Amino acid sequence: MTSLELRANQPLDPQRATPGAEPPRAEPPAKPKKHKRRRRFGLFRWMLSLGAAVMLAGGIAAYGAYQHFAQDLPDYGWLAEYEPPQMSRIYAADSWLMAELAQERRIFIPIEAIPPRVQQAFISAEDQRFRDHTGVDPLGILRAVIQAAEQYGSGRRMSGASTITQQVAKNMLVGADRSFTRKAREAILALRMEHALTKDRILELYLNEIFLGQKAYGVAAAAQAYFNKSLDELTVAEVAYLAALPKAPNNYHPIRRAEAAKARRDWVIERMLEDRAITAEEARSARAEALLARPTRRPDLLQVGQHFTEEVRRELIQRFGVEQTTMGGLVVRSSLDPSIQAAAERSLREGLMSYDRRRGGWRGSVTKISANATEWMPALADTPRPPGALPEWRLAVVLEASPQEARLGWLERRDPRRQAEPQQGTLYLEELRPWARPVLPDGRLGAEPRRVQDVLTPGDVVLVETLPAEAAQRNRPARPERLALRQIPLAEGAVVALDPQTGRVMAMVGGWSLEKSWFNRAAQAQRQPGSSFKPFVYIAALEQGIPPNQEIPDEPVEIMTPQGLWRPQNYNANTYNGWVTMRSAMEGSFNLVTVRLADHVGMAAVSNAARRFGVIDNMPRYLAMSLGAGETTVLRMAAGYGAFANGGFRVTPSLIDSVQDRRGRVIWRADQRACAACASGPEAGPPRLEAGERQRATDPISAYQMVSILEGVVARGTAAGTIGSRLGRPVAGKTGTTDDFKDNWFVGFTPDIVVSVWIGFDDPRSLGNNETGGSNAAPIFREVVGAALTGSPPVPFRRPSGVTLMRVAVGNGSIIEPFRPGTENGTRRWRDEFISERADGSGSPGAPGANRLDRDLGGLY
Repeated sequence: MTSLELRANQPLDPQRATPGAEPPRAEPPAKPKKHKRRRRFGLFRWMLSLGAAVMLAGGIAAYGAYQHFAQDLPDYGWLAEYEPPQMSRIYAADSWLMAELAQERRIFIPIEAIPPRVQQAFISAEDQRFRDHTGVDPLGILRAVIQAAEQYGSGRRMSGASTITQQVAKNMLVGADRSFTRKAREAILALRMEHALTKDRILELYLNEIFLGQKAYGVAAAAQAYFNKSLDELTVAEVAYLAALPKAPNNYHPIRRAEAAKARRDWVIERMLEDRAITAEEARSARAEALLARPTRRPDLLQVGQHFTEEVRRELIQRFGVEQTTMGGLVVRSSLDPSIQAAAERSLREGLMSYDRRRGGWRGSVTKISANATEWMPALADTPRPPGALPEWRLAVVLEASPQEARLGWLERRDPRRQAEPQQGTLYLEELRPWARPVLPDGRLGAEPRRVQDVLTPGDVVLVETLPAEAAQRNRPARPERLALRQIPLAEGAVVALDPQTGRVMAMVGGWSLEKSWFNRAAQAQRQPGSSFKPFVYIAALEQGIPPNQEIPDEPVEIMTPQGLWRPQNYNANTYNGWVTMRSAMEGSFNLVTVRLADHVGMAAVSNAARRFGVIDNMPRYLAMSLGAGETTVLRMAAGYGAFANGGFRVTPSLIDSVQDRRGRVIWRADQRACAACASGPEAGPPRLEAGERQRATDPISAYQMVSILEGVVARGTAAGTIGSRLGRPVAGKTGTTDDFKDNWFVGFTPDIVVSVWIGFDDPRSLGNNETGGSNAAPIFREVVGAALTGSPPVPFRRPSGVTLMRVAVGNGSIIEPFRPGTENGTRRWRDEFISERADGSGSPGAPGANRLDRDLGGLY
């Protein structure tokens, strides 16, 4: 087709048409071509392919990013068994807190013990869709993005979109740094945790680990820190306030930022109402409630029983290990009785101070400083208190000294918000007489002071105690702050009080003070018991049917040993009493009778008795052991005497009644008796404990005979002067004094309590001539038992069935003597039966060189 023909076929332009000519008729629009439809479909297919390619590339990139961020993620499987570190607590028998053992101060509450309202409050505030999402909440993320866009440029911090699961992952696994990498790792871990852990477990971890300010980790600690309440005591408003804190605890302090705190609390209340966790009426009431914080104060710890507590801690570590003891949240119920413990500590300290004043003399000042009026206060403030100084003692400096009195100054802080203020008092010469004698170089004591300057000079720093008003006015007109001079004794001591029926240790004093020495002389020190061991010799004789009124000669004895000839002596050397009964020999603590009796029954029997009573295991079978030459502890001696008091059952001392884990399950208890009905419901009635098997130390008749003999020791023997009838109840016991007066003992009991007392030096040396158990240890026993049984009626010792009682003559009177059936009339003198070894070497078996008795009066015993 030519160009002319193309032009001919084109429509005429109306503007170029010939004037007057008829306009051309309009033709209908042409239909779309098929190739245009194909072009549009191709464009759509291209865009779809491009989108698929982009999605594929994004998926590959996302997978790569996932692999990158998931690399080296921390293991989260341990969270299923994780238990947050929680302090363990030790309680006394009356539930008074004794000690807290912890590396971190936390309180763990299992999810089943957290009130549902507390759980829901935190879910409403932090993660409303917690029960529905799988670890990451897309709706929450979208909401956070929209809010961030609305607040763009305002300078306000972007609100988070982390779920509770993500917060657990952040707090416990990935850290809290603000970065995209951390958020990605946190989200991956949250997704994985949701598959491995239940929702309740995740919430439990969160509520126990979240930091809520005031050094409180977890909701239970926060409830105590802010309101001094347990979780089940919180009101709706208080619960809402705690749930408002995770976002920023410091920004919602209830006192410093009360307005912001209340606004945030009310917001949480609205969220709880929105989630139907509370009713509209509860919401109105909660909003109207004032935000009143009642900060808790750390519970007061028991101020006595430090050695007891330390012994409990050692036992817990031995039984459960260090980690479980300090971070396992154990609840330990001990057997300590605070009133008996306080009496034991007070009595021991008074006894040691009394001995120290009698034998110790004045050992000088703590240090010396300037007594100048402008210099003594800062110098005294810098002087440390000597370890072991009692809380009521003050560190003071001598400002002036005259023949009759000294003026002393000290610093006292009466208001903890202010600096210590200077105080002054007076110490008179009569307070220094007669005890404050100087200690001479050879250890002897010098002359009694005649003037104050013989003891104190200006600048001496000493320990003083303010005397009570009545004591201060006894010899002088009423003057303020009359002082008494004090010093820490060198001698030490120990006391144990236990229940003879159960073995529960009600008091244990391991020394003057734990601050002075951590060594527990009640449970750790091995000391010779001296004459307090004699009952375990006599019990062996009673078990063999020898009656208490059996006569035995108190005459000289010589024993050949590999070290030479041993001539045991009575306390009063070269004093012999002739024929005496077993009872009289125990009451007078005659050593020679004890040696003869031990030789007669055999040291094998004595050693066996010491083992059965738990006093000395595997005791060597030497006759010297019958006089207490072996070694044992104060605790073991108390347990041994406890078997006499309870009718012959062996006593196993226990300081811990029970141990519960953090969830309240009892994981150990001292009482091992079975209780099959304890798991039954209340409809079954009170359960009955099975009797169980108690190991016997001796038969009940022998135990009762020994109780009767030891009652005689208190009534007529070596303890009559210090105890006697002063306690107004049946009391039995035995004094003990070792060679050269190195150890003083008294171990005694009533039907309700056994008390063992020891006095001596840590490095065994003489306490001084005539310093005996009756004069030093028995008064301490008397004070402890008197305090322990105040207000309780006297209880007689229980007489077992089968024992025969007969009246026998004793001295100028008579007593009721208990006999084993068939031995009432079997008493005879054993003059020709005490034969240990004859001249030809024959005799009763025993340890080599330890059981040879040579008679020096023409006969062999």
